[in-house]
Amino acid sequence: MIVAILSNGHVLVEGVPGVAKTLSAKLLAKTIDVKFNRIQFTPDLMPSDVLGTSVFLPGASQFEFKKGPVFSNIVLIDEINRSPAKTQAALFEVMEERQVTNDGTTYKFDYPFLIVATQNPIEQEGTYRLPEAQLDRFLFKIEVGYPNIVDEIAILDKQNKGELSADVHIEKVLTAEKLSELRKAVDKVIVERQLLEYIAQIVGATRQSPWITLGASPRASLAILNASKALAAIRGRDFITPDDIKEMALPVLRHRILLTPEKEMDGTSADTIISQLIDKTQVPR
Repeated sequence: MIVAILSNGHVLVEGVPGVAKTLSAKLLAKTIDVKFNRIQFTPDLMPSDVLGTSVFLPGASQFEFKKGPVFSNIVLIDEINRSPAKTQAALFEVMEERQVTNDGTTYKFDYPFLIVATQNPIEQEGTYRLPEAQLDRFLFKIEVGYPNIVDEIAILDKQNKGELSADVHIEKVLTAEKLSELRKAVDKVIVERQLLEYIAQIVGATRQSPWITLGASPRASLAILNASKALAAIRGRDFITPDDIKEMALPVLRHRILLTPEKEMDGTSADTIISQLIDKTQVPR
């Protein structure tokens, strides 16, 4: 999520209920001194409930645009696949252009603007699958699995001691101004030409694989580049390495490709295919 903020990209977090997807987003928002809103997506949610609506003011005899909850810096959308296509589509302009257009007037969002959306991959009743065009707007798809036995015991221990609470006080460590400075530092991270070619080869391989019906677009290449630069900066380097690219390729690509029916039926995951493609791509020296 920190890499996504420094890459100016949105995040889709997928996992079964109870693995702290929402808690993670809320705690991250508490560390940054910016506005935070949470929107619970439901089947009856309308686009105006998210974006805002024009309200008539009798005294002034005119309409005034009342901004919706999406007008914030960090927006947590809980269970994004609960809303119908019309409401999901309302987010297209928001996520890509970081603006909302209403009655011919465009309202720009303040920096930073990050959407963290969660979805449950198991439950299908009352859900609406996100279209590929919208999935492509997310920089990352982060998959959250079950904790291992050691971590789960630690969770139980903290709960038993009264140390596990969503209301715990979190110090704010970043401001919007500081984030802007960090973004400029990330932009200056050095990328050698052979590493640009390496990214293009990995993404290009998704379009040529016989096990993939829909490969990744150039937007995926840009996402890997930006994410790799942010990851390198976080690790204290002013240059990226092939390992940065490999690490960022999975969360960037896993939601941008469609496997063939044969591979889906035999239970092969997108991560498995992507990892195989990365292994077959020659690493630059």
